[in-house]
Amino acid sequence: MTPPEEVDRLLRIDEVKRRVCLGKTMIYRLIRQQRFPAPYKLSPFAARWSQREVVEWIDRVKDGFEGKKRRW
Repeated sequence: MTPPEEVDRLLRIDEVKRRVCLGKTMIYRLIRQQRFPAPYKLSPFAARWSQREVVEWIDRVKDGFEGKKRRW
């Protein structure tokens, strides 16, 4: 059996927006620029994001947007 920390959930857009604190328009703009993980299309009307990919993206940018260090 796979340990819980290795299970990858699929997230809806509302959950992705909440986790990354960005709006839908900005998320899709970053996807077009290949700067945010693309969703998996489950059907023509359903897209889901990999929780693991979203968490990895957050880890890469948590020191400041686009990887820039915050200046305090």
